[in-house]
Amino acid sequence: MKKTMKRHSFITRLASLAIVCGLTLAFASCANDDLAQNGKTSTDDNGLTAFSTGEPATRTTMEADGTFYWEAGDKIWVKDDSGNWKQSSNSPTGKTASFKFLMPGKYTAKSSYEVYYPGKNGNQNQVTISANQTQTEPNTTAHFGASGDCGIAKATRNATSHEFEFALDHKAAYLVFKPYTSNDVLKHCYLTKIEVTSDNDITSTYTLDPTAATGTGALTGIGSGKKIELITKGNSGSTFQNGFPLTNTSASLTTNGAYMVIKPGTHTLRIRYWVKDVATNIEGTITKIIPSHTFAKNEYVNMEADLQIKNYDGDHYYMWDAQEQYWKGHEWNNGGSQPTINRNQPGGTISNDYAKSNTDLRYWNKSYPGDGISNPATHSPCAGLPNVNEMAWYAAKGDPRWDADELWTTMGHLYKGGMWFKKKANISEFDPNTAVDGRDWRTNGGENSWPASNTLPSAADANNYFYLPALGNYDSGRMFNVSYSGRYWSSSAHPWSNTDAYDLYFRSGAVSLTYDHRYFGYRIGAFE
Repeated sequence: MKKTMKRHSFITRLASLAIVCGLTLAFASCANDDLAQNGKTSTDDNGLTAFSTGEPATRTTMEADGTFYWEAGDKIWVKDDSGNWKQSSNSPTGKTASFKFLMPGKYTAKSSYEVYYPGKNGNQNQVTISANQTQTEPNTTAHFGASGDCGIAKATRNATSHEFEFALDHKAAYLVFKPYTSNDVLKHCYLTKIEVTSDNDITSTYTLDPTAATGTGALTGIGSGKKIELITKGNSGSTFQNGFPLTNTSASLTTNGAYMVIKPGTHTLRIRYWVKDVATNIEGTITKIIPSHTFAKNEYVNMEADLQIKNYDGDHYYMWDAQEQYWKGHEWNNGGSQPTINRNQPGGTISNDYAKSNTDLRYWNKSYPGDGISNPATHSPCAGLPNVNEMAWYAAKGDPRWDADELWTTMGHLYKGGMWFKKKANISEFDPNTAVDGRDWRTNGGENSWPASNTLPSAADANNYFYLPALGNYDSGRMFNVSYSGRYWSSSAHPWSNTDAYDLYFRSGAVSLTYDHRYFGYRIGAFE
């Protein structure tokens, strides 16, 4: 994943923002707007004190042209001279470049006061960074206030106007997602959601503390929320009702730029981009792992992501220990009759072009040295697969975890579904000579099933696992169970059968080590 870890501050002057965003700004126009909207009175007729913010860099959202705005419903909190919390009596009614907040209470004892902006769902100095954020169109941060954007400011009395003036210092961290793709399947899909999971808390209720971080102020407290979902869809009937388009081959904020508010800190992140093919109604994920990184307060990090789907070819189905793959000479992408869709689904076909005798190099190995004798595969690639004992370790001690959503393609079609297993190096006591029960199944035989979790590996632990897609199998020239189950040959024939060999069989909720007839077209997999 291409990611830009260059930090950008929300209190940067507009000149700096022009450089960061590559934008052209009209400074004179912006300055004139600020002056025109900043009235200079200390109180209104109701005795309310004015706390004014006209500095462009203090507003709560940023638009594509570099202009910042306050949004409808934004309010601030201040403690008055009696130490009581007071909320501004007014708020913007729409997007505005500057605003004068009117505060109830007395503010005559000091020349400066702390101003708190806890976001639209916060209260006083309590901020809730939402686990469920929504952005209805690309490249807008209008949802920041509801998502948990927050800040602190020192409001100082102007000696001439007697108003209190402040510039907000944001205390959340921000992720800026910029997905793009050159994949021919994905370019017709839509981005519907971005899911971020951390190894520690990134969402909860926190406290705005102006004394924290050596007096610069920060969010304090430890929460329990480790996952945030950002919905990237508009309302029904809107331009973006299906989600944000993925038609761009390079990063483009205007096409699908998305923004998320998180708690600052050092986090390892798993990012799952949810995409949907509206033609087939298939929706799933593309996963990226971000190694441990410090996401600082008041800064945003660009997350450029080249979205690609893993493609699995149709050339790695074999009868057990055959010398050639199941559809050699009849491949789907060479004009052959190889079925590419499950038999029981629309478009599913049957082909008679599979091997039927041992004169065909695609036929299964009929070797059988006798009862209770180890009978390993002798032909590549089956001979290089894990043996039955090793398969038992993967199934029983590999912490199998079903992933119903990770997207992949095979033979020109989009699918999802597969299993995560721990890599061999992370399985304690892994032994190729004995299975998990201490017996050698290569000579004694055996079979068993084990439960599989439906919870993904944690973000911090993800690199200790490898993934096997549910690529189904072939039986008598028909394709079955793609995206529902996976069947992967081992290198071991059953020691008490002249027709069966061992395979690893998985589906949602379970993994089995079983034996089946060698003539089935099962997958040759890459175990790690």
